[in-house]
Amino acid sequence: MNTNTDRQNIAAYLESLRTQRKLSPHTLDGYGRDLLELIGFADSLPAVTPLASVTHFHIRKFAAQLHAKGLNARSIARKLSAWRGFFEWLAEHGSLASNPVEGVKAPKRNKPLPKALSADDAVRVVSEGNPGKQADSASQLCNRAMFELLYSSGLRVSELTSLDVRFVKDGTYVSAGWIDTDAQEVIVTGKGGKQRSVPVGRPALQALASWMAVRQTLVKADPYPLFLSERGTRLSPRVLQKRLKAHAHALGIPADVHPHVLRHSFASHVLQSSGDLRAVQEMLGHASIAATQVYTSLDFQRLAQVYDAAHPRAKKKDSSS
Repeated sequence: MNTNTDRQNIAAYLESLRTQRKLSPHTLDGYGRDLLELIGFADSLPAVTPLASVTHFHIRKFAAQLHAKGLNARSIARKLSAWRGFFEWLAEHGSLASNPVEGVKAPKRNKPLPKALSADDAVRVVSEGNPGKQADSASQLCNRAMFELLYSSGLRVSELTSLDVRFVKDGTYVSAGWIDTDAQEVIVTGKGGKQRSVPVGRPALQALASWMAVRQTLVKADPYPLFLSERGTRLSPRVLQKRLKAHAHALGIPADVHPHVLRHSFASHVLQSSGDLRAVQEMLGHASIAATQVYTSLDFQRLAQVYDAAHPRAKKKDSSS
């Protein structure tokens, strides 16, 4: 197989996604891994098969192999989507007669509802200090500000960690997101390069003010990032995830708390209070209202639990009766 040609085509395709569709580095890395896996599948075929010669039958076989390995339907669908996009691009830039991925579908999957904390647990996570930790240390003030902002504004973890202290345009660098404390809002760039502004609540603004008072002690080479590690570099999504999980564990909250749980909690709690689905859609940055409607199911679940616990006619009969 002309693997070099396949890899060059993949590199060119990913570059087009970066420059034209403005996809994030994280998304591009995922596409790259999925496409390299496609090369691996093609390499495993008995005959020499460059990607331009892969057929519909081959793709169905590859998808079946993924399913046999126990890969879940969502992951298979993601890989098929990455492959489909690549072959579409290849058809536009080569002599590909048809897209071999067209018509190949992943196994049907049950859509689990996103997990959300109760309002009490969410407030505990973002407002209480970590037991045994110095509450006014730089890292703890940073944590408090990040956790409050996640829950206050429903940000994605990548949106939060890409925030700058203010809007910056310096040479080729342009801020993807920043805090405007005067306007009490955060401006972020979400999926598809779409920018939106989201209100920031008073507790989050207060936590940010406390963090900004000590942030300068960690600033080193890069003065722009809002949230910094102990080394003075921009805090990564992975470090934020680990900090939040450890914090919730220290508080004795049994749920697996990660940044997206706070985003789900934000959406569920705002929807429960306001009932305004369109406003929640805007704040979350969802392109489709369908992605936001899942939170109406969460709201119904909460009401059903209250009903089951409180209504006399909903209580289960005693086994002895």
